[in-house]
Amino acid sequence: MIPAFSVIANGDSALDIRFDAEPSEELSRWIIAIEQAINALDRAGIQDLIPAYQCLTLCFDPLLCDPDGLKNDVEALTRKLLARQPELKRNPRLIRLPVCYEGEFAQDMSAVSEHTGLSAQQITAKHCAPHYLVHMLGFSPGFLYLGGLDPSLHCPRKETPALRVPAGAVGIGGKQTGVYPQESPGGWQIIGRTPVELFRPHGNPAFVAEPLDRIEFYPIDRAQFEQFRQEMLEVIPLEQAS
Repeated sequence: MIPAFSVIANGDSALDIRFDAEPSEELSRWIIAIEQAINALDRAGIQDLIPAYQCLTLCFDPLLCDPDGLKNDVEALTRKLLARQPELKRNPRLIRLPVCYEGEFAQDMSAVSEHTGLSAQQITAKHCAPHYLVHMLGFSPGFLYLGGLDPSLHCPRKETPALRVPAGAVGIGGKQTGVYPQESPGGWQIIGRTPVELFRPHGNPAFVAEPLDRIEFYPIDRAQFEQFRQEMLEVIPLEQAS
């Protein structure tokens, strides 16, 4: 089904392509296909494209772009693209992230266990079972917003956010699971930590994952956490993943 959309101003230097549809893999595919098509225009003045669950934000230089003309062009392009199946220029991958679900790495495991009625071992097993869809990156560079969390693991965010969540912390926030790329404040329930660096500003690419990739978590112990090196990260073309 083709999603309804609107293009509206976001301040004086950005446009939002907003979709009237629930977050889903299909909608994320549309958003990324539109992002790639706009990037391919190589139009002067377009500075950034930011995909989200139900929206694609286009940032532009108002001194180089006519906002009304850009809005009309983006709306026409989006309508044209939505008339056919989304075509992606990049094949999604499966990225296997090691996570230690033990001790201080899982500071909120007991709270999640109390809320769900599951043991730590059951939470770990259920959390490692899916191949999670990367819907978007944000609120800090490289933060993974992942879809596909087992409903039995849904758990409310903390009433009082923590001031310091360590880099690599794996958390549950409501119906979502995600990974913190840098130390930052945060309100999700932390059940583990990965030694993988999700954001390397001088790397190529800078981010471990991109929207539409899949993430699979697997458990490791404390010794394996300490011994892990970035080059050990497993990245598999999705069509080759079992």
